[in-house]
Amino acid sequence: MKIQVTRSSMSNFEEYIEEIKELWESHWLTNMGVKHKKLEKELLNYLDTPNITLFTNGHLALECTIEALNLAGEVITTPFTFASTTHAIVRNGLKPVFCDINLEDYTIDVDKLESLITEKTSAIIPVHVYGNICNFKEIERIAKKYKLKVIYDAAHTFGITIDDVSVANFGDASMFSFHATKVFNTIEGGAITYKDERLSKILDGIKNFGITESESVEYVAGNAKMNEFQAAMGICNLRHLDKEIEKRKVVVERYLERLNNVNGIKICKPQPGVKSNYAYFPVVFDGYKLNRDEVFERLKEKNIFARKYFYPLTNSFECYKGIFDIQKTPVAQYIADRILCLPLYADLDLNDVDRICDIILNS
Repeated sequence: MKIQVTRSSMSNFEEYIEEIKELWESHWLTNMGVKHKKLEKELLNYLDTPNITLFTNGHLALECTIEALNLAGEVITTPFTFASTTHAIVRNGLKPVFCDINLEDYTIDVDKLESLITEKTSAIIPVHVYGNICNFKEIERIAKKYKLKVIYDAAHTFGITIDDVSVANFGDASMFSFHATKVFNTIEGGAITYKDERLSKILDGIKNFGITESESVEYVAGNAKMNEFQAAMGICNLRHLDKEIEKRKVVVERYLERLNNVNGIKICKPQPGVKSNYAYFPVVFDGYKLNRDEVFERLKEKNIFARKYFYPLTNSFECYKGIFDIQKTPVAQYIADRILCLPLYADLDLNDVDRICDIILNS
C-alpha cells in the first residue's frame, strides 16, 4: 500500500452532505454566504483572535494582505519556506531580502535581521516552520524600532498557542493556509487574522474585484473569495480537529520513540510553552550512515513517499536565477540539503510508522 507524506482529514460523508444540503435550497454558492459567515465566526472563536478574513487559498490571502498594508520597497523574509511566501512579495512588485534561519528551529534568525534593514525596508514576513514559532518578541521589538509592518506566514501553525496565546495574534497580520494537506483544511482555502479592524473592509474589497458597495469599486483587484462548499468542509472539519490533532500526536510520539537519540538524526526539540498541532515530522540527516536523498529513495522503493520540505530554497528557484545570492543564507541551504519530512497524518497506522522507522534504521 502506498503511504503518502500526508493525507487530508475529512469528516464523514454523511456529515458533509448534511452541512451542504441547504445550499440546494438557497442556491447561494459563493459571495460570503451563510456557510462562509458561520465558518468565519467559528474560526474567530477557535483561534481566539479579534479579526479574520477568509480567502479561497492561503497564497491569495498573503498577496492581498501585502497589498492592503500598502507595502513598498523591500521586505525581509526567509528562503526556507514554500514558494508562495516569496512569490507573494514579488507579485506585489516588492523586493524580497532574504534573512538566514537558525539551526535550532529553522525559523528566521533574529540576530541577523537588523543588519538587513535599509531605508527601503517596509516590512518583515517571517515564517513559522513545521509548527515551530518564530522569536516573535524580538521581531516585534525590531519592527517597532524601525516602524516596520510584520506579516507572519503561519501556514503551518493553525491552532497553535504559546503560553496560552494564539499565534493568530502576532504581528500586524498572520496568514493561515487551509489547503487539503494542512492540519485543518477547507479543501483549498486560507485566512488572514489581524489586529486593526479597519483592514476588514479593505481586504473584503481586494478579494472581491475591489467592490466595496453595490455601486462602488474602490480598488483594482481580483477574485479570492472562499466559496460555500469550501466553508462547509471547514465547518465539518473544525468539529473534529482536536481529536485529529490528538491522533497526530500519537504518531509523532511513536516516531520520537524510534528515532530520538539516534546518532546522525536530528529532530527538533519542543519549544517551551508551545501547544503543538503536530503538523509535520521533519528529520535532518546529518552524519547519519545514509544521507537525506538516500533515505528518500529507500522509502520510495517501498512505496513510502516522504518529502524534501523545504527544498530547494526559494532564492535558488529557476525563476529567480541570477537575482539572489544563495551564499548569503548558508544555514538555510545546509538544512534544505538534509531535511526530510516523514509521513504524518491522523490515521497513519503505528505499524506503518514502525515500518518507516525500520527502513531508515536498518538500511
